[in-house]
Amino acid sequence: MKVRLLIATVFGLALAAAASAQDAPGTPPPAGQAPAQGAGQGQGWGQGQGQRGGRGGWGGGGMMGRGLLGTVTEVAADHYTIKTDSGEIYTVHFSANTRIMKLPAGAGGPGGGGGERGQGGGGGNPPQAIKPTDIKVGDAIVANGEVDAAAKSVGAVAVMQMDPERAKQMREMQANYGKTWLRGKVTAIDGVKVTLMGTVDNAAHSFVADENTTFRKRRDPITLADVQVGDTVQVDGAVKDGTFLATTVSAMGAPPQGGPQAGPRDAAPSAGPK
Repeated sequence: MKVRLLIATVFGLALAAAASAQDAPGTPPPAGQAPAQGAGQGQGWGQGQGQRGGRGGWGGGGMMGRGLLGTVTEVAADHYTIKTDSGEIYTVHFSANTRIMKLPAGAGGPGGGGGERGQGGGGGNPPQAIKPTDIKVGDAIVANGEVDAAAKSVGAVAVMQMDPERAKQMREMQANYGKTWLRGKVTAIDGVKVTLMGTVDNAAHSFVADENTTFRKRRDPITLADVQVGDTVQVDGAVKDGTFLATTVSAMGAPPQGGPQAGPRDAAPSAGPK
């Protein structure tokens, strides 16, 4: 579960990078017509999910909630078989509506473009639409969609091919969560101590601020007093004497009420029999 939620946050960055790379949203297909494979990919991916107002966010929006990272062991006409880092074998089902993309080296996101985590990465190469056949055995991919842990299958609404360095970065980020960075929804503020519910592991975490902690909301400087319960925050820092001391806190505000939570309009393929 921890890996899936981390993947969701990274996918949010990738989708935001794809959206911000476009000058205008893509033209939707005629009513009742499914988009062709590859059409519109990278156009409007961020709509309703880590939208541009939040600089991409980390995992904002419906389909961001579930995903798997794995190495491809089999490629078929309508599915991939992947092996996760924990050794589990999953079948990733895709269709003409599944968005298939490649996140190249240097793309906006963690480790790319020089930006802070959760702020879109700033520059670099945006994700690129590719064909399902461009994904080969041995590739690292992230599959986002309906994960059925019992059936070991994913009904993918999106598949992202990762370069080896980016996949390595994702694994390193997972290992460092709670050690050098945190992200979550603020649940309590007590003086200089802030408690949040982590979006990576769905567990409670806390951090403290001191006179050297920098606060900002998007690009604007703020103070601890401006952080509110319900805000989503991204925190960089380090653990000292058992306490996470924040060096930088980026507040993204509370998620909009009634905002899109159902993922993209394209339906996910079936994840197989239940």
